[in-house]
Amino acid sequence: MTRALLEIIALDALDAAAAEAGGADRLELVADMRADGLTPSVATVAAIRAATTLPLRVMLRSRAGFETDERDLTELAAVAGQLIDAGADGFVLGFLTGTGEIDAAATTRLAGALQGRPWTFHRAIDHAVGADAWDVVCGLPGLDAVLTAGSPDGLGAGLDGLLGRDPALILAGGGLTPAHVPVLREHGVRAFHVGSAARGDGGWAVGVSAERVAEWRAVVSG
Repeated sequence: MTRALLEIIALDALDAAAAEAGGADRLELVADMRADGLTPSVATVAAIRAATTLPLRVMLRSRAGFETDERDLTELAAVAGQLIDAGADGFVLGFLTGTGEIDAAATTRLAGALQGRPWTFHRAIDHAVGADAWDVVCGLPGLDAVLTAGSPDGLGAGLDGLLGRDPALILAGGGLTPAHVPVLREHGVRAFHVGSAARGDGGWAVGVSAERVAEWRAVVSG
């Protein structure tokens, strides 16, 4: 059986080093968790790249919320190239329209600026309206993962809804607890995303804990 993937959110090089020491497989790089994760600086990505050998997926999101516009897309496309030069292996992105549908046009446009790098559609999917949202996302070019809790309220509310979706694309995250993992694994999910639960007491105010990452490594590996 394929080893389960454990992705940890990292804000800086210290987070990255601790996550790697604890057994993480991949990092999601973000800034400003008060806005639920925005694009980090090029300098931060370069520093993290120097601190770890793990694959790096970098958030492309310049403001709170999930809408975008022409200026925003142009700026994000430009910074994506700079982030690739700094060491990004992949990206995290995704947009909704003003009425809450998946903004396939905007997301496809930005995906086209990633120089063939793989990318994750982030938890905007959990806020989307429309019964076809999942199918629309899964048809986007270059996508290889969907970070989802099945509900905007987290996995505690959305777990049952995930069980009808393609497990090969699910990156389970958003209030993930150890109790959720066996259910998800039984469904075939093999990718898990952990944020503040990989940190010491104090959440985002403190750094990633190698010991807590190691605990998660054991949980997702079964």
